[in-house]
Amino acid sequence: MLIFATIFISAALVFYSVGVWSEKFQKTLKLWHVIIFWIGLICDTLGTTMMEKMATEGSLFSFHGITGLLAILLMLFHAIWATIVLIKKDSKMMGKFHKLSILVWFIWLIPYISGMIYGMTK
Repeated sequence: MLIFATIFISAALVFYSVGVWSEKFQKTLKLWHVIIFWIGLICDTLGTTMMEKMATEGSLFSFHGITGLLAILLMLFHAIWATIVLIKKDSKMMGKFHKLSILVWFIWLIPYISGMIYGMTK
């Protein structure tokens, strides 16, 4: 299960990074960005769920557990908000959306990196 969890978490990093940074460089939110955000969220949720099933008791309330939950909730908010902005076709918001995307991406990196560090020390 560890291999699949690692694959899903790594896929989340790839999908989310491609979505966030391509949106920033293209200077507008597009449908394919939103789809990539949702795929990244799904991959992260699957990988995190698998990791949680293997984790020791009490790890949910660790730094990594709390930041991981926060990151998934932020990714969910981000994907929902991206969907709303795209449906409304608000060009002003579509052009500024990358600021939120980059913030969420950086926050998401915290549990990703802390998970790698924690995994390497075990």
